Amino acid sequence: MPNPNVAVIVEDDADIRSLIIAVLEQAGYVVHAASGGLEGIDLVARYEPAVTTLDVSMPGIDGFETARRIRAFSDTRILMVSARADETEERAGRDAGADDYLTKPFRPRELRERVRLLLGGE
Repeated sequence: MPNPNVAVIVEDDADIRSLIIAVLEQAGYVVHAASGGLEGIDLVARYEPAVTTLDVSMPGIDGFETARRIRAFSDTRILMVSARADETEERAGRDAGADDYLTKPFRPRELRERVRLLLGGE
C-alpha cells in the first residue's frame, strides 16, 4: 500500500528536479529524487510513494519503459512530465501506465493541483 505523504521524482534535468522537489515538499510530501529511470524504479520499490512524477526523455531507459516497470509492482499514481506536447506522446504515456500527463513548462500551482487530484483531493 502506498505511503500517503511520500513522493518520488524521476527527472534528469537538475533544475526541473529541484523545482518539483520544492513544490512537493511545500505541499507536505517527503520527496525522494532520482535522475534516471533505473534509480527511480529502485526508489519506488523502496519507499512505496503515493505519487511518482516521471520525465519522458531521459538517458538510458525512457519514461515510458520506466512507467511500465513501475506498474509491474506498484500502485503509485504516476504523473508523466514532458516537454512533448503532442497527443500521441500523451497516449503512449497512459498506455505505459501513467495516470496523468503534464507538459513542460508548467506552473508550480498546476503541478500541485494535478498531484492533489491524482490522489483523490477535492
